Amino acid sequence: MKADVANEISRHEANGRRFEAGGVGSFVLDQGDGDPVVCLHGVPVSSFLYRKVVPELAQRGLRGVAFDFPGLGLADRPQDFDYSWSGLAQWTGEAIDALGIERCHLVVHDIGGPVGFEWAIRNPDRVLSLTALNTLVNAATFHRPWSMHPFSIRGLGEVWLRATPKLLFSELFYLQGIADRAAVPRSEVLAHVELLRRGDNGEAFLQIMRGFELSEAKERFFFDGLAQRGYPAQVVWGEQDPALGAERRAEVKRALRVEDETLLPGKHFLQEDQAPAVAAAVAALAAG
Repeated sequence: MKADVANEISRHEANGRRFEAGGVGSFVLDQGDGDPVVCLHGVPVSSFLYRKVVPELAQRGLRGVAFDFPGLGLADRPQDFDYSWSGLAQWTGEAIDALGIERCHLVVHDIGGPVGFEWAIRNPDRVLSLTALNTLVNAATFHRPWSMHPFSIRGLGEVWLRATPKLLFSELFYLQGIADRAAVPRSEVLAHVELLRRGDNGEAFLQIMRGFELSEAKERFFFDGLAQRGYPAQVVWGEQDPALGAERRAEVKRALRVEDETLLPGKHFLQEDQAPAVAAAVAALAAG
């Protein structure tokens, strides 16, 4: 199994390239020749989550782009980096610039939502469309899922991360995130775990988990800023998500002021077993 995991990561690396933004080295999957579609991941994952979505976007005439946030995946993990949502949003803008992208369709997931929303609000003229996948916007009332909450507590987070066996971690990944287990071999799930701990044993990940900006001011910023958008938006959701369910979906729809939604038979990580459907929804909005 260890060799299989190493092969998954090697294949992932071979499909992308290194780049630098804001003084931080990172990794990007970048395929296709059409309008750019920037796909932002959350935690505890990386661009590896979009390894199936990016080629699907390319096949639909778009340029699929998914990069690693600092501290995750194959990116550098500087100790003095600002791992808050605002810090990651600023770096996201630097990454988009470094990749030569002037305007893009934006796809956000998990905490990639707050990060991407902030960049979009500050750069509305650079957004062609916005697709929200199982994410959050109500910063004042959000509570981390039970499986992720321990990581936000100093001391306990370190123990929780280091003491949890990889197989148990992968089982939680299936339980929370993947509806169709047959579509995702365990070696791919374990690759997520390896990429999380890679290099620093997950220390930067713990900083990200403790950098959530859960405040009324942040929530007002999201709602007020998104209400002024001039580009189309949609909500695409894994309807079996045990962490971000119907209530969170309704909050995102309210913030984006959209009435319809696309529900897919997936859980939190719908990119794993619903990649073609996700890409099709993004492409449809882009074409419209």
